[in-house]
Amino acid sequence: MANKRIVMVCTATAVLLAVGFANLPRGHAQSPDRQNSNDSRIERGYAIAPVPLNLEGKNRARVGLGSYLVNAVADCNGCHSAGPATQYVRGGNPYFGQPAQVNPATYLGGGRDFGPVVPNSPDIVSRNLTPDKTGLAEGGHTYKEFLKIMRTGVDMDHIHPTCSASVTTNCLPPPFDGDLLQIMPWPALQNMTDNDLRAIYEYLSAIPCVEGGPNEPANRCN
Repeated sequence: MANKRIVMVCTATAVLLAVGFANLPRGHAQSPDRQNSNDSRIERGYAIAPVPLNLEGKNRARVGLGSYLVNAVADCNGCHSAGPATQYVRGGNPYFGQPAQVNPATYLGGGRDFGPVVPNSPDIVSRNLTPDKTGLAEGGHTYKEFLKIMRTGVDMDHIHPTCSASVTTNCLPPPFDGDLLQIMPWPALQNMTDNDLRAIYEYLSAIPCVEGGPNEPANRCN
């Protein structure tokens, strides 16, 4: 039941995020550093970023806007941390009435276990969104790959293929498509503008590398 509630919260958040941008044309938005209307979101994004940011070679406006979208609108860390027990530092859990303080050691490092999508199927674990040693976000994915993931939901790690006569373990039974990410609310997020997705990617490229959470593919920081 707890996993179902988490999925509902993550999906609802994503829907709210996507609906806000669904009516905007893709690929035609101005760069955020030229949009005066975005200034408050950019500065707010920097104010709420819970980890130090590496801005070398990056678009400052995009990083700020990306932080706002990731931390204030979508709460990506709510799904892409290692789980409730480590999402916040001791004494910093807002659900206990404490001043919120995100745990930088697990921030967007993945590893949250959502359990199986159906009985006897493998547990779905959130992925690491932090950059690897190359500096590319989401464990080394290029922006082109990131855009494809967000637009189509393709699982480039191929962790849980569709079960078949030859694939019988660690697989997803039909009609689940093992080529697509499960739990991840990409059907809603795919409606975001290219400009906003680019800002999110830029921000994810600026945060510190995290090795990865439990049962999450290894992420090389060095």
